[in-house]
Amino acid sequence: MSFNIDEWEPRTKMGQLVKDGTITDIDEIFEKGLPIMELEIVDALIPDLEEEVMDVNLVQRMHKSGRKVNFRVIVAVGNKDGYVGLGQGKAKEVGPAIRKAVDNAKYNIIKVRRGCGDWGCVCGREHTVPFKVQGKTSSVNVNLMPAPAGVGLVIGDVGKTILKLAGIHDVWSQSFGQTQTTVNFANAVFNALKTLSEVKASNEDLKKMGVNY
Repeated sequence: MSFNIDEWEPRTKMGQLVKDGTITDIDEIFEKGLPIMELEIVDALIPDLEEEVMDVNLVQRMHKSGRKVNFRVIVAVGNKDGYVGLGQGKAKEVGPAIRKAVDNAKYNIIKVRRGCGDWGCVCGREHTVPFKVQGKTSSVNVNLMPAPAGVGLVIGDVGKTILKLAGIHDVWSQSFGQTQTTVNFANAVFNALKTLSEVKASNEDLKKMGVNY
C-alpha cells in the first residue's frame, strides 16, 4: 500500500513537523535521539524502503484453555542506501504477522555507518563496514569486518539479506554459536550494524575510512 502524506493526520508533534516540511531528513531525528512514535514518519522520510521476509515459523504454547498456535515472522526493511530495520510479528495468520513485523522493523530502523575501511582498498566509496564490529544475541556472535570492493558479502543468507538492505556490498564475517537459529543470527547481525554508529572516532579517521559523516 503506497503512502499518501496528504491523507496522514499526525498524532505527535514530531509527526506534524514532518508533514509540515519542517523536518525533511530522518537524520535530524536520529541525531537528537528522539523516538519515532508514528510509522508514517518513516514512510514520509524514507519512501523507498524495501521489505524482505526472512523467516516464518509456527510457534505453539500450552494455555489452560488449550494449545495456542501462532505464526512468528521476521522481516527486514531497508532502502539499500544506509538505512535498515529488523522486526518480528506474531499472529494467528501469516498475513497479519508479516504486517506486524514490517511495522516493528520500521520502528527499529537505524542509520548504518558505511565506508571503505579495508587496507587493501582505496576506492573511497561507502561499500563496506568502516571497521570491525561485533554483534551478539543469545549464543550467537557475529563479527563484521571491512572487505575490499568486489569481495561480496561473505556471510550466511540471513546476514546477506540484512546487509544488502543496508547498502553494504562487501564484508568479511565470522559467526559463532547456534547460527542456524534465524532470529538470533538476524538480531546479532543487526546489533553489529547498530554498533557501527556507537563507536567513537575522530572526523579525520572517519574521512580516511571513506565515511561521509
